[in-house]
Order: sequence, then structure tokens, then C-alpha cells
Amino acid sequence: MRLGLVTYNLAKDWDIPAIIKNCEAAGFEGVELRTTHKHGVEPTLTKEERAKVRQTFEASKVRLVSLGTTCEYQSPKPEEVEKNIEETKRWVELAHDLFAVGVKVRPNGFPSGATEAATLKQIGQALRKCGAMAKDHGVEIWLEVHGKGTSLPSNIRTIMEHCGHPSVGACWNSNPGDVENGSVRKNFEMLRPWLKSCHINELWTPYPWRELFSLMNATKYDGYTLAEIPESKDPERLMKYYKALWTALSQ
Repeated sequence: MRLGLVTYNLAKDWDIPAIIKNCEAAGFEGVELRTTHKHGVEPTLTKEERAKVRQTFEASKVRLVSLGTTCEYQSPKPEEVEKNIEETKRWVELAHDLFAVGVKVRPNGFPSGATEAATLKQIGQALRKCGAMAKDHGVEIWLEVHGKGTSLPSNIRTIMEHCGHPSVGACWNSNPGDVENGSVRKNFEMLRPWLKSCHINELWTPYPWRELFSLMNATKYDGYTLAEIPESKDPERLMKYYKALWTALSQ
């Protein structure tokens, strides 16, 4: 298990050299580059620009782990779903060119007028198409545990079961709804078969971080826990403090 950073929101105004510099200084080993941020890593990059980004990360101590997109598949309009699948394909191609491991996508709640069961099935079937594209390019699709209603672990499990593609997994999102009677064990075990990535947030909140990390260690999770934390006036100091706290909690 390794510590990384999601550029949303702490690093949203950093370019790639700043991201690498600050991650190396604080001991963060990986990064998820979220779309629309200053780093500018988007599917519009040219072949030469992609090569430069990949070479920059490969020359550093920081792994480009994933690309954080806003692709989603719950719309009741088939053309909108297909548009998002095509958008996912462009991100998959970019991830392949940058040697990233995964592309993060999300469910974003239930649309008005659609049944929950039908929506979960639709999302799963769309993800199956995305998974086939990802496999062809040697990357993975990671579904964030996200959205009103769709973020329930039981609903994410249903989506994963409908999808059934080995190149598609879940991204644990450390939501308050994960916790039942002070514990995340039940919901963690529910999603563990699909868990390929993990977002974490402020480690000083009441969320049962030590239990989560213990469950990860016990089940031999060897991916990244990616810190998705707010902006700071002193980001370098915050990141060093965060790394020390993460190390203490994860042992």
C-alpha cells in the first residue's frame, strides 16, 4: 500500500513540475491527475506532448497512477451514455500513452424517472464496453464510489456484478456512508473483490482510518491510497504532516 495525491483540490493550480517536486519532498509516491486542472493533461494533448509528460514522470520518483475524469453513464438518454463511453475511450488512449495504470470514472446519482435497478444495470453494461477498450490498451477502469444514492457500497457492488469485466474495478472513496456502527468492515468486505484504487481525505476526521488501513493490509491491497484534500496556504508542510499521519495510521 502506497500514498499518493489526487490533484483535486490541493494541487489544482500546480503544473507538472510543481506536482512532482512537492510529492517527492513529502514522500508521496503517486498521483491522480484530475481533468480541468492547471497541469493540462487532457486527451487533446499531441503525440509529442504526451511523450514529454510520460518522460517527465518516468524521470521522477512519482508514478503517474491514474487520470481522474468526470465520465459517467447514468443518463436516461442513450446518446449521452454513448458520448461518455466515447469520451472514456479517449482517456483510455491517453492513459496508455502516458503509462498510467487506470482511468477513474464515476456514477453520479440516479436520474429522475428511472428505476434504480435499471440505472445500475445500465451503468454496469456501459462499464463493460469501457473495460473492453481498456483491456485492449493495457489499462484499467476504476469506478469511484460516488453520487447521491449510487455511492452506497451495495449499489456499487451491483454495478460491478452487472459489468463483470476484469479490467473494471472500484475506487473506494472514504465516504461517511461507508461507516456502520463505527466500522467500515462490512462495506469494505463487500467491495474488496473489485477494489483497485482508493481515495482518502482528511486523516484527522472521525472516519475509522486505522481500521480501513488494517483491512487493506490484511487483504494484501498493494495499490495506492490517494489523498483528495482541500487547498492549503502551506501545502508542502501539510503534505509532510499528512505523510507522517498516514504512516502512523497504516502500520
